Amino acid sequence: MSSTPALLDDTPAPRLRDQHDYLRLLAARISGTAANQMLMVALGWQVYDITSSPWALGLVGLAQFLPALLFTLPAGHLVDRHDRRWMLVASLALQAVVALVLATGSAGGWIDANWILATSVLLGLARAVQMPALQALTPSLVPAVLLPRAVAASSSVMQGAIVIGPALGGAIYAWATLAGAGRLGAAPGAVGVYSVSLGMLAVSIGAVMLLRHRARFERTATANWASVTAGLRFIWERPVMLGAISLDLFAVLLGGATALLPIFARDILHTGPEGLGLLRAAPAVGAVIVGLWLARHGIQRRAGRWLLGAVAVFGLATVGFGLARTMPLASLMLAVAGAADMISVVIRQSLVQLETPDDMRGRVGAVNSVFIGASNQLGEFESGATAALLGPVGSVLLGGFGTLAVVVLWWRLFPALAQRDRLRAD
Repeated sequence: MSSTPALLDDTPAPRLRDQHDYLRLLAARISGTAANQMLMVALGWQVYDITSSPWALGLVGLAQFLPALLFTLPAGHLVDRHDRRWMLVASLALQAVVALVLATGSAGGWIDANWILATSVLLGLARAVQMPALQALTPSLVPAVLLPRAVAASSSVMQGAIVIGPALGGAIYAWATLAGAGRLGAAPGAVGVYSVSLGMLAVSIGAVMLLRHRARFERTATANWASVTAGLRFIWERPVMLGAISLDLFAVLLGGATALLPIFARDILHTGPEGLGLLRAAPAVGAVIVGLWLARHGIQRRAGRWLLGAVAVFGLATVGFGLARTMPLASLMLAVAGAADMISVVIRQSLVQLETPDDMRGRVGAVNSVFIGASNQLGEFESGATAALLGPVGSVLLGGFGTLAVVVLWWRLFPALAQRDRLRAD
């Protein structure tokens, strides 16, 4: 009896370079993320320049977090019921409107701290839609076998944009302040950054509109409370997923120092907006290096221990940054923190996306976005509030040691997470 060779054995393995819609989305993420980071540099420097208040810096983070907290779950439901491409376009368009308002107001001299807080609310609304839309789109554009590598590549590209965005934003702010005096209004540096951000957001919108992806499932979810909160229940019933997401929430909530970088740049490290741009870019440098390695090699075993260990390193690097008094050492500590955070991001995102059915991706992604938003924007508020009480150095040190305490506690609260071996459940 003769046997026929299996045709599947001759089928070439799928490659990321051949996933054209995924590459288009990647281009959109590069441009959109860089633009957003430039906005954040200009917002932070401008509001601190206006107020000289750590509390005001914290309020900017809080203003972005509150709308995300309120609207992300409904946004996830919308993402599962409507074309995810157009939901992403709408979020990018809202950010473009913010950039236009800020550029116009800075040129006209009527932008103050209240306007910055109001536009920060709009940025929070945009992110409430953007994050679940992005998280739901990516797994639909690549085969499941490529998903962990796609997550690592996407995260690396995003971090690369986070390197370019702040550095470019800080350089444009400093250059436009000198070159644009008298021609770009009352705040020429801010006008320059906001204008370039607007152009990059337009490029991102164009790339998303070129996606050919169409949903491959029937959207039958009805608009009721049970459907809107289905993603929350889905995560709550899975201890490994809950532990991974909540670990990131509390680690970055306590250990994030992004909101205080304008204070460190101007008052502790004695540099200008270009130095602030470099400090904001430093975590992404470390993240890009590690992300590129993960995109090629990946984490095959002991995923839970890798995750907890990475968060511990993040906490230690945060303490190191708080103690640094020179730009090179401060930048190095931030780069180490970014490298550790990249490991955490890739493991967490891979766990979430590999274990979520396609018709739930928007709602599960929305819950994940709430946790990420809380860790970032609420963390900025926490940093500003504690800095007002303890000073910027005391705030950062408290956050770093708090992150280490969270790792120890989570190791005990979520033993299934610590014992998780492979990213995909057997």
